[in-house]
Parts: sequence; C-alpha cells; structure tokens
Amino acid sequence: MNVLEQMKENLKHEIRQAVIRAGLAEESQLSEVALEVPRDKAHGDLATNMAMQLTKIARKNPRQIAEAIIEGIDRKKAHVRKIEIAGPGFINFFVDRSLLTQVTKDVIQQGSKYGESDGGQGQKVLVEFVSANPTGSLHLGHARGAAFGDVLCRVMASAGFAVTREYYINDAGNQIHNMTLSLEARYREALKLESEFPEDGYRGRDIIEMAEQLAKEEGDRLIHLDAEERYEVFRKVGLQRLLEKIKKDLGAYRVQFDSWFSEVGLHESGAVEEALEELKGLGKTYEKDGALWLKSTDYGDDKDRVLVKQDGTYTYLTPDIAYHRNKYNRGFDRIVDIFGADHHGYIPRMKAAMGALGFDPAKLTFLVTQMVKLYQGGELIKMSKRTGKAITLVELMEEVGVDATRFIFASRGLDSHLEFDMDLAVTQSNENPVFYVQYAHARINSVFRQAQERGLTVRFDEESLSALTLEQEYDLLQKLGEFPSEVATAAEQMAPHRVVRYLFELAGQFHSYYNAHRVIQEDEQVNRARLSLYLATAQVLKNGLNMISVNAPEKM
Repeated sequence: MNVLEQMKENLKHEIRQAVIRAGLAEESQLSEVALEVPRDKAHGDLATNMAMQLTKIARKNPRQIAEAIIEGIDRKKAHVRKIEIAGPGFINFFVDRSLLTQVTKDVIQQGSKYGESDGGQGQKVLVEFVSANPTGSLHLGHARGAAFGDVLCRVMASAGFAVTREYYINDAGNQIHNMTLSLEARYREALKLESEFPEDGYRGRDIIEMAEQLAKEEGDRLIHLDAEERYEVFRKVGLQRLLEKIKKDLGAYRVQFDSWFSEVGLHESGAVEEALEELKGLGKTYEKDGALWLKSTDYGDDKDRVLVKQDGTYTYLTPDIAYHRNKYNRGFDRIVDIFGADHHGYIPRMKAAMGALGFDPAKLTFLVTQMVKLYQGGELIKMSKRTGKAITLVELMEEVGVDATRFIFASRGLDSHLEFDMDLAVTQSNENPVFYVQYAHARINSVFRQAQERGLTVRFDEESLSALTLEQEYDLLQKLGEFPSEVATAAEQMAPHRVVRYLFELAGQFHSYYNAHRVIQEDEQVNRARLSLYLATAQVLKNGLNMISVNAPEKM
C-alpha cells in the first residue's frame, strides 16, 4: 500500500471513528466509507458523501451530520489540514500534502513493479478474443479487439488476476468449407487449368498467394489425388498457413495467446454430443417440428433456440454451448468473451444455455466491439488502396506503427464508436495522444542528459524531498500516487482504457510542470528534489506504457 492509499485508509478510519464518537451510528450500521477525488480542486483533495448516507440512521439533516463528523475527526491522525462542508452535506478534505513527497520513494523502491497489486487474489480469468475465422488476414475490427483484449489481460494480470488468453479457432463449419474450395479453385487457376470459383468463396489476396505458392511447391500433383483426399489436403494446408499468418501478424502486434482452442477438436472429443445429452438429461430441451430446441426462455432469452435442425445438423449455437461448457469445467472464476459488433443477440442465448446447464451466468462477461471509422486526409477510408478490400491489421501497422495503433485502440471503451485518424496518429505534435505521452518520457530523459552534462548526478535523493513545495509538484505527486488504484479499478471494471486515460493525464500534468518550472537552477536541494520527482514520473510513465505494450522512448 503506497502513501496515498495509506492516507486514504487513515482518513476512512477517522471518519468512521468520528461517526461512532458522535453517536450518529453504531459500527455495525456503517457501510464502507466512500472517498472520491473532486473534479474541481477548489473542493479539496478528497470528498465523502457519508453524511448523506447516514440521514436515515442518525435522523438529522446531512449538514448537521457533517458538522458532527468534522468535529470528531483527529486531523493529525487523518493527515488533513482543512475540512469544509459543501452543498447538501458533502465533506471536502484538504490533505497534508507534504506527505505526498513520500510517493516518490514508493515509486523508486518498487520500480517496474509499481502499479501492481494483489486485488485479483489469484482469481482465474479466461479471456477469449480475436477468434477470427482462419479464412484470410485480420482486419480493422480484429485490430481493435486484439489491442483491447491484450491490454485488458495485461492490466488484470498486473492487478493480481491469473489470466489465460485464448483464441478459439473456427476450423469447422461452412466458412472453412468455402475457404477449402476457394484455395483449390485458385490452385487450378495458378496451373492455368479450368476452374469454377465457389459462389461464397474467399477472393482475397491471401488465398491467391497461397495457391500460387502451393502450385510452385507441388506442381500439378494434387490434381491427381482422389476428390476426398484432395479436399482434405487443401483444407489442412489452408488452415495451417492462414493460422500461421494470423499468429505472425498478432506477434508483430505484440499479442500472444496462451491457448489455441480448436472447434474441430471439440467435435472430435465428443464434447458437443456430451453437452446435448446433458441438456436433454436435465430436461432443458424439447422436440418440435422435427428439430431439437433449448428452453432458453426459461433463462431470460427472448425465444427458445434450435440446437439440432430438422436435417440432423447442429446450429452454430450448439458447438458454442459445448465450448463454453468446457470453459466452465476448466474451473475459471471469470470468463470473458470479446466479440465483434454483430454479436449482440448472442449474449442472452449463451447466458441462458449456461444457466440451463447449471452454471452461474454471472461469471460470463461479454464485451462487444463497436465499429471503427478510419480517416486519412480528412476522408473516410473504407477499403484498402492496395487491394480494394478491407483494411488489414498489417497495413495499419505499416502506415502508423504498432505503438500508435495499440495506444489508440486501447484508449476507448469497446462500447463506444471510435474514429481513427491515420494522419493524426503519425503526427509529432501534442494533438497526437500517443506522441504526447511518449514525449513526456523522452523529455524527462533529455533533462537527465542535460543534468549529467552539467555534472549533476541523476539519482533519487530522499533527504531533498522537503524542497518539493509547489502546488504543481503536489498535484504531480498525487497523480503518481493514484496509479496503483487506477490499475486496480481498470482491472476490476474490465476497463483498460482507464490506464491509457491516466497516462494522458499524467503526461499533461508533467508537461505543464516542465513548462512552468526549470529543474536545473542555483539551489542544489531543489535540483535534487526535482530530479527525484522526474525519476518517479519517468518510472510511472514507463510502467504504464509497458502495461499497454507501447514503447517508452528515451529520445524522440
């Protein structure tokens, strides 16, 4: 627990004791004391609505309660220098900010670990994301989901959760059938043979290039195989090479998975039939019009769902139920699915299916990716200029770089639409949020180089910290102290964009301080104190950027 968190805990304790001492409530009647940072600095450093929460118990108006609480607080123990009542009964606290100088010590001592916590208490979390059909390159939508999913996993791991990243390979079903037929048709074309391209085939460059490579490697050998064997060769080769490309592209995007779960493997293991038999045995299905139905309306769905069609084949929902049954049976405490924008209707039916199997649907969280609009030169870009198809992840990385792509996609919650300005993403200006944050780190390192050129030693000097007395220094120290709790909140709320927002705000406070106050001046104690503050700021910026897997450059 760092200085700022300890300060908050002390204040919470003093508020509770003041309530009890004033006879406003018994300890058993008290809920958790909520402390918030006011938006307006004029309203103090921390505020609580405790007085308003106690109106029914204390049977007094909130301002009377607030006055009684204030009277009973030991200001020295609470480390507050001033307390005010605002509005209907908010209590605003102005803390003894000189204590904040110890935040720098916390940061330096913990180094790269600063910001980590054990709030997750080792809870096992499975996060499934990307899971694109292996039929072509990853595109713009996958790029957003991949960045968000990876940053979410990193943030949750930093907050003490045991995170497993999983990619579900849709290697069964009609999409793979169409990919196989497309590859064979392009292979025949590469050999200058007659070819009939499937109506629902994949026309992307990936399939064409793969077929041309296959023709070079195999010549016309595959043409002479019998139909069944030939089909299986094209299916296996297509899947293997497309998956290899997906893994390579994700690796370049700094996204790694712990598990690659095959849908074919799910079928071959008998898990789909097992899930069906379990639902039947529990009485959660019925037959109607020659089909097998799930009683999903019993569990909050808007209608019952077909599991087995009249022709005996499964609907797409059935193997997905088996897959999620498998997730629960692996013993995860939380299961998170990150889906594309077209999956909204999927959520109630899957939660219903898990409820029907006797699992807790509350363990299952769905995060749905909203659309991305890509702009360049002030115009909306819908298609790749190179291929005439959807913009791919690789093209985006080539155009604007991995850092900018990841940072921008991780900067907003998935539930909001995102406008990605490619020109802004490569601009070296303060309007570019990626540059703005990275430049703060580079700027600090530039100051360190200047200090060393003047013969100053760049090191942490605890004895000099009392020289940090400016309001902007206290603001910066307070911001540094908030980092661990910000990471913990981002993890618990599954809102990793909070970390990106924090970095932007921290960079803003640093740039403002840098522009207003010189580090290197006549007073040696001030020099040492400010260099110590800079060291702590650089460490937190680096930790935060590492958490979202974006570089923290020392020069720009």
